[in-house]
Amino acid sequence: MPDTYIVDIIVDLQNDFVDGALGTAEAQGIVGRAAATAAQAARDGHALFFTLDTHGPDYPATREGRDLPVPHCIRGTADHALAPAVAAVAEAGDPACPHKQLVEKDTFGARDLPGAVAAFLAAQGPGAAVEKFRVYGVCTDICVISNALLLRAFYPETPIEILAACCAGVTPESHATALKAMAACQCRIVE
Repeated sequence: MPDTYIVDIIVDLQNDFVDGALGTAEAQGIVGRAAATAAQAARDGHALFFTLDTHGPDYPATREGRDLPVPHCIRGTADHALAPAVAAVAEAGDPACPHKQLVEKDTFGARDLPGAVAAFLAAQGPGAAVEKFRVYGVCTDICVISNALLLRAFYPETPIEILAACCAGVTPESHATALKAMAACQCRIVE
């Protein structure tokens, strides 16, 4: 096994963000490309982490629920599940892929993600490290940027690439603004 790994972070490509309560035409437009990118990454030996926005029936009473009064990604519902093309990648047996993991999160950034990456590396043995992160998914301006900056805080010396063509924001304008903000935080934007 190699000492360094490319790690793909596939952010919130769930039914509710594609064609459900918070779905957009832009998300529908990138989900196939993102799934194909993740599938190729698995074949190329990348480790894959899929974040899942996850809420309970108490969502309307949460801080987020008060600011965004649209119940979404409620655990146990079909809307919480990964979009079918992405789920197929997450569930596929890929001999070259060293690791696939779902990481639930109850807020924009997946607080457990840095620890999950660290646990994966520890399982690979001494000297294992992340060569680079590749981050993509939805929404560019909320959860993608939150997770990219979370990774920047925990892995300050590791390159982070944002695969812009595999991201969609709440609006095209907010997508563009988020890409500029991530570039300012020394993430490399890959078109």
